[in-house]
Amino acid sequence: MTVVSNKAGSHVTVVGGGIIGISCAYYLRRAGYQVTVIDQSTIGSGCSHGNCGLICPSDLMPLASPGAIRRTLKMMCQRRSPFRIKPTLSPTRWLWFFKFAMRCNGRQQLQAAQARWQLLESSMQLYQEMLDEHELQCEWQQNGLLYVFQNEHALEGHSATNDFLAKEFSIKGECLESDALVQLEPSLLDSVAGAWYYADDAHMRPDKLMSELKRVLQELGVEIRENCELLRFRRRGLKALAIETTEGEIEADHFVMALGAVTPKWQAELGTDIPIQPGKGYSLTYQRPAVSPRIPMLFPQHKIAMTPMDTGYRLGSTMEFSGYNTSINQGRLSLLREGVEPYLGQPAGEIIEEAWYGWRPMMYNGIPIIDASPRLRNVLVAAGHNMLGLSMGPATGKLVSELISGEPTHVDAAAYGQLGSTH
Repeated sequence: MTVVSNKAGSHVTVVGGGIIGISCAYYLRRAGYQVTVIDQSTIGSGCSHGNCGLICPSDLMPLASPGAIRRTLKMMCQRRSPFRIKPTLSPTRWLWFFKFAMRCNGRQQLQAAQARWQLLESSMQLYQEMLDEHELQCEWQQNGLLYVFQNEHALEGHSATNDFLAKEFSIKGECLESDALVQLEPSLLDSVAGAWYYADDAHMRPDKLMSELKRVLQELGVEIRENCELLRFRRRGLKALAIETTEGEIEADHFVMALGAVTPKWQAELGTDIPIQPGKGYSLTYQRPAVSPRIPMLFPQHKIAMTPMDTGYRLGSTMEFSGYNTSINQGRLSLLREGVEPYLGQPAGEIIEEAWYGWRPMMYNGIPIIDASPRLRNVLVAAGHNMLGLSMGPATGKLVSELISGEPTHVDAAAYGQLGSTH
């Protein structure tokens, strides 16, 4: 891990303007560093733009879990499966799936859940501090989160997960059967079996959050360079001296790589394997339906999320491993609308405001990388937050600042030290 002894005059450049990069810039600036953020597009234009805006400590379980392979194969046999793997000969992708399969056991599931929990719990508290201090106008609401099920068997099946969350992390959901559920959330059909309600979760509109955080960084004196693409590092020995970009060279004392799913592009220069695969997800943002839910929902049987926002209504999810594919598959979008029809009286608004896709940075073990490059010791990687980047952003940013400063860390940093020298 990287250590600096004197912050005065020290300059950190953050590469990547999503929620992870912006959070790193925020806490580094608060710690006294001069900070520059670059992004090849605009701030918050990637996965931080069109996700469902959930801040959900209840969703801490990793995908790699006992029985996950069986469930995934069964799902892929469905005619309209929310999960898709594009056929490929890529050894990198198949090695990722092999490592994922090796993690599908109870011991490593708990290990990953504990690592995720640290960042999720901390981020919820840090969001509250940021909201209070900077009066962020991002449609924040803490109305909880509903896990809604079509049938009794699936509803009862979640009780084991709830018991695990309660025992290991003191997260306790309330089981609501159909009548009680519809009384709490009248937008649901009375034909649903019920739901588990986690009252402490929150949601926001992510594009507004990113706009507000950009404002805060500018007020704090952070330099932001948009449409500025990283080309290469200029180095001497084990130290990066500068980065060359499409807008010229930027010298700095430290660098943070917060590039999400495209981070593996730089693994040769960083001297390490970065086992991230892009998991393509989609969302549809509608005008709010006439009868809009108040509480956001997950529909685990259809792998879809729904978030009601003050200025919109969003359906999102599906998982597609198709590499860095930039097309929008209309069939995947239609799955979102179809998937919520069995649950909601008005599953969508009349007008689609945006159809969106993004690449989630998927780690086979479900644990983010927050670690220094073995080749360039003053370059720190913060990536691989899977589907929880928004939920983990502030704690990641604070941890990155602590690591660069050489301060005691507020969470156990060892859980995220996953970079070994391989090049």
